Amino acid sequence: MLENKMNPIVQETIDLYDTYSEKRETWAQHAQEDREFRFGKQWTSEQEAKLKSRGQAPIVVNRIHPAVESAKALITSNRPSFRVSPREDSDNQTAQAINGLLEYIWQISDGEARLRTIVDDYYVTGIGWMLVYQDPMADMGKGEVKLKDVDPLDVYPDPNSRERNLDDAENIIISRLYTRKQAIRMEPMYRKKINKASSDLGSDRPVTDGVDNGATSWPEEANTMTDITFGDGDEYVRGYERYNKFLTEEYRVFEKFSGLEDLLEKQAMKEYLKKPAWVINGQIIAEPTKAKNMAQQLMQQYKQQMMQYQQMAMQSQQYGQQMPQQPQQPQIEQITYKELIDQDQIDIIEIPVWRIKQTLVIGDKLLYQRVLPTEFYPIVCFINLHTRTPYPVSDVRMVKDLQTYINKIRSLIIAHATTSTNTKILVPEGSVDMKEFEEKWAQPGVAIEYDPADGAPMPINPLPMPNELYKNEMDAKADIDHELGLYEMMMGNTAAAPDTYKATISLDEFGQRKIRSKLADIESGLRRVGQVTISFMQQLYTTQKIIQLIQPNSSMTEYAINKGIYDDKSSVIDTLNNITKGKYDVIVVAGSTLPTNRYAQLEIYMDAYKNGIIDRVEVLKKTEIFDIEGVLKRTDETEQLKQQLQQLEQNNKDLTGDLQTREREIFHTKQQLEIEKFKNTLGKISNKAQAAESVYSQRVSDSERDISKEVSQQEQITRKLQSEEESLEKQLKNLKRDKPSKESPKE
Repeated sequence: MLENKMNPIVQETIDLYDTYSEKRETWAQHAQEDREFRFGKQWTSEQEAKLKSRGQAPIVVNRIHPAVESAKALITSNRPSFRVSPREDSDNQTAQAINGLLEYIWQISDGEARLRTIVDDYYVTGIGWMLVYQDPMADMGKGEVKLKDVDPLDVYPDPNSRERNLDDAENIIISRLYTRKQAIRMEPMYRKKINKASSDLGSDRPVTDGVDNGATSWPEEANTMTDITFGDGDEYVRGYERYNKFLTEEYRVFEKFSGLEDLLEKQAMKEYLKKPAWVINGQIIAEPTKAKNMAQQLMQQYKQQMMQYQQMAMQSQQYGQQMPQQPQQPQIEQITYKELIDQDQIDIIEIPVWRIKQTLVIGDKLLYQRVLPTEFYPIVCFINLHTRTPYPVSDVRMVKDLQTYINKIRSLIIAHATTSTNTKILVPEGSVDMKEFEEKWAQPGVAIEYDPADGAPMPINPLPMPNELYKNEMDAKADIDHELGLYEMMMGNTAAAPDTYKATISLDEFGQRKIRSKLADIESGLRRVGQVTISFMQQLYTTQKIIQLIQPNSSMTEYAINKGIYDDKSSVIDTLNNITKGKYDVIVVAGSTLPTNRYAQLEIYMDAYKNGIIDRVEVLKKTEIFDIEGVLKRTDETEQLKQQLQQLEQNNKDLTGDLQTREREIFHTKQQLEIEKFKNTLGKISNKAQAAESVYSQRVSDSERDISKEVSQQEQITRKLQSEEESLEKQLKNLKRDKPSKESPKE
């Protein structure tokens, strides 16, 4: 019995569950029918009774199940590829770490298996659900962000929602029956409340009129006697996990001095106002370590300047010079962020934002409520055929009539084959003993006596089945495949494949275009999963964490997030890959989960490798070679040996060339030696000739000097004689002039 006085939040949650359950009753009935129909419960009890009354077998030719499996295999062929782009250029390196972290969460959550289950629900029930949650007990109590799939019949969305991703839903509730041990294992801290909780154990799991063939069983199938699923009623309790949107006030802060922008909750804002900051010589420093280092450096510089000032001041006093200017002491002031806001260094705007509140109720007990760090619901939907309601239509429902048509045709064919192998006989009434006749007719090779006067039995052969009937069955199967976006060739049917290799590749590529519409729905959900996961990561992973990823080529990649960088005094000066800050856009690579034609892709990569665009590692990634590292290692060793061999061959060529060069040099040296010898002989002769010529030239020069000397002496003598002659002539003239004057008196 439920308690009379119940927590208002619990009462509100249970009332919402009852309302949502009533509104989705029709869809849940269809979803359960489609799920059972897919697994072979394709005849109702009334249909089975009619077929048996006609002597026909209620055979099931299940074409839907292999079609769903083929579509699921196509869409989940590859692992989805997430890409994170930062909204600020400074976060590029951190974005790479977040990419690795998303892949790490996908691996530890077994995301591929989860996605296959979700795609199966997407095709069969029309909607799949993935839940992003924080597991506080994982990683030795450090906690992990994980993903899991949720049964669509356990989810109760707001029936008034119209958007495809249910962003306009007021509430989304996950409810199911748990054993108390299961509930305690989920929330061990609330053991006492869970043990005291009581709830209504009635199940709203739909019941269909399909014939149970014993191949399937479903949870929460109500027992007609006790209206309890299974086990003891006291062992079970209903749980409600409710998510609802609400508006809360948060603060957008912009620091003018650092350029940082952030969105803070009320509690975080209170702590933000108390944060210390330092104003050093008019410059605002927020990081304590940076401020401390800067202050120490400035004080050391000030002390050195003061020592220099004192020395210069003493010298100025000693020599009577002008006193130098005294250095100013650094201005260091510690203030709070509240004072920076008052100084208009920080802008604050109060804004309303949407947040998700999680409420967990077990039975009639409220375990806890918490506000999640995201504006999107952590329970993400993958809707198939959207009807602008949270109750979509599945592909199985679209092809149920075709499947029923196939079953009826096959039942007719089997009935006709049975009739053909058991010929009907018209026997005149009273002409034979029917019991004896049937016994003898059933025995092969036995003659039956009869009286012709009483009338002869007449066998009736059934009419042959028209070929059009078999064609109709094949057409119905093809219609089911086309409805799910499949073609015979894509499922390996060689009869439907073209004759040429290129045509096969082209048709395979074109065939995937139709299923890409389904892929867009899956990628939209995966993109939302990535957005919610990043918000959860930023809240949970606040300390240093090292993750390791195994790549498809078996190589190991390591990422470090929130890694502290320390100085010489072991104090943190910076944080590497700090994922707790920043906003990021998640992108799912288009066609990331669809298969590609391996041979065509390998051919493209081989051409790119031959043209030198990519290396052989990228080519090997596109092959099915398992031991890629071993191949690369052996290839590297082979390449090294080839390089060594080429080097030895080159060395051999070089040595051979050097030897030939040496031989030519020796030959030229011998020739040069002979020439030098000949030159030496010629040199001696030339030297002698030059010596003789020199002696001759010297003798000629001596003779020329002697002759010149004699000529010079002769010239001197001549000039002397001429001078004496001139002197005598003068004397003679003088004598002639004086002689008559002396003789004149005697006359």
